[in-house]
Amino acid sequence: MSATDVVTYEVRDRVAIITINRPEKRNALTKQVVESLNAAWLRFNASDERVAVITATGETAFTAGADLNDVPHDLWRAIPGIGVEVEKPVIAAVSGWVVGGGLLFAQYSDILVASETSKFSYPEAKVGFSGGLIASLAARIPHKIAMEMLLLGEPLSAQRAYEIGLVNKVVPAGQHLEAALEYANKLAANAPLVLAQLKRFVSRTIPKGPSELAGIARRDVDRVTFSDDFAEGLAAFKEKRPPVFQGS
Repeated sequence: MSATDVVTYEVRDRVAIITINRPEKRNALTKQVVESLNAAWLRFNASDERVAVITATGETAFTAGADLNDVPHDLWRAIPGIGVEVEKPVIAAVSGWVVGGGLLFAQYSDILVASETSKFSYPEAKVGFSGGLIASLAARIPHKIAMEMLLLGEPLSAQRAYEIGLVNKVVPAGQHLEAALEYANKLAANAPLVLAQLKRFVSRTIPKGPSELAGIARRDVDRVTFSDDFAEGLAAFKEKRPPVFQGS
């Protein structure tokens, strides 16, 4: 991918660095960003890379959330574990504002590194809209703190996010990607089958909210709806012949 893409994909050794690249718009999420992230997770799954780091260009904001001029109503498609089933480890490296949909990447990452300038905010109650994917945040941090974040919509500092267990490590400004890569390189040296198994088991252990389950169901239905076999089935019906399915 080129540097002009809204999402870039870089490989360092066995680590994929997936970067939201709209710094002039505080990395706000659009339909194009969502589709590009979905493609990046699919590429990661099919690759030899063992770990992914999701980050963003610039220090001002990991993402300001949905771009209100181009609202991505299918945001779930961009989230690893929902839009794309990802069994390899995912690390989030954030700096500045982590707002709305951006908090989902923090929530669904396996490890989260934050610059000391990071601020986490889910202001949808103040905006008047929410897709509900955020609900399972309450399964990842203490319930009362999750409700305070979601219902009040007030920002949380990096230090406070660390204290409640949302963040693994807080680092000086500008060092979040470097710190995330330190984690990634260690993970890349571990046994891939064990990492995938543990991640699967943990995913089955953590409760899932209604919107999350709906997104996973949509993902699985789309896999069939847009498959070659579905196209073959329709063609065979129209041509009045037995279908020849390939399982793809």
